[in-house]
Order: sequence, then structure tokens, then C-alpha cells
Amino acid sequence: MINIVLYNPQIPPNTGNIMRLCSNTGFSLHIIEPLGFHLDDKSLKRAKLDYFSDINPTIHKNYISFINTTDEKKIYAVTKFGTRIHTEIKYDKDIFLLFGSETTGLPKVILSKLQNRSIKIPMINDSRSLNLSNSVAIVVFEVWRQLKFSGANL
Repeated sequence: MINIVLYNPQIPPNTGNIMRLCSNTGFSLHIIEPLGFHLDDKSLKRAKLDYFSDINPTIHKNYISFINTTDEKKIYAVTKFGTRIHTEIKYDKDIFLLFGSETTGLPKVILSKLQNRSIKIPMINDSRSLNLSNSVAIVVFEVWRQLKFSGANL
């Protein structure tokens, strides 16, 4: 199963949109605390609409508790500082796509551990960043495409 992991998300509509994306692709969602909002936040509910009932995000108290539940070799860090473009990877079915906070990204200590498994989405020079939920959607659909849209009604 493909797993989306949000590290310290700050903007409720982004997380809501990602929940909705997970519901529509069959991907799992993990959220690493702290969050910049409550999961019952009004704007989160507006973004996810009725899709939250379709998924049960796994909440981790911190990055260490997340790492204790998975094999670090299955994690890809998605960052503008990635060493490879996201389309250059051949993805397996049992991976974790780790995305950083909208305001601070992923901490350097995490990036240093995952440097050989860090990926990026191409952008023109001098671009700051893409929106988090857009970035997740771009990578999710590339992974899902490679897996021949497993589980979809085609």
C-alpha cells in the first residue's frame, strides 16, 4: 500500500484536500504531530467534505514514533532539495512518501538521513515552492500511474 506522510502540517485546507485525495486513490495517510490546527477544524472539514469517513489517518506523536512503525528504507522524502526528479524513480507498492510542513519543510536532520531517497518536482529557477496539496497530488498520480492505477475503475 502507498502511504502519504505529512510532517507537521500547518494549513487545514491542504490536509483536507490530501485526505480527499487519499480517499479517491486508496492511499493511506499518516500525520506526524504537532499539527498547526485541530483535526476537527472547520476549514479542514470544508476541504475534505465527506471523505474523512473513508480514511483513518494514522497519527504519530513525532517523527521517532513514526520511524518505529516502518522501515526507513521504504521512505521517500519529497523536497525541493531532492536529489532525483520524482518521475525517475520506479516505485514499489509498499512505500511512504514524506512531505514536510508548508512553512518549514522537512528538518535537515531528517533530510540528511533520507538524502539518497529524496525526490523533487521540477520547477523553474528561483521558484520558492509549490502548494503542499498540489505537490502531493503530482507525486501521488505519478506513483499510481506506475502501478497502473491499481484499484481504480478504468
